[in-house]
Amino acid sequence: MLSKEDQRRFDQITRQLRESDPAFFARLDHRVRARRGRYLMLLTILLWASLPAIAVFAGRLTGAICAVVLVANAAIMWRFRRRWT
Repeated sequence: MLSKEDQRRFDQITRQLRESDPAFFARLDHRVRARRGRYLMLLTILLWASLPAIAVFAGRLTGAICAVVLVANAAIMWRFRRRWT
């Protein structure tokens, strides 16, 4: 953890870099968004794979609710797919 003075200095350096090289920060932001999208995709695949086990062990209703949520998740991911690639 940084001290208040170190945090202030870090923020000042970051602000100067952002102003002097906005393309660099845009690339970093894109990489973070892409990584987040990959994790979300991996989580979705893992949940789809575990859906039969959820339905068996937690009951049909829970499995059906999980399936509906996953279908909605897939629709949202398909709609905003450009943001995560």
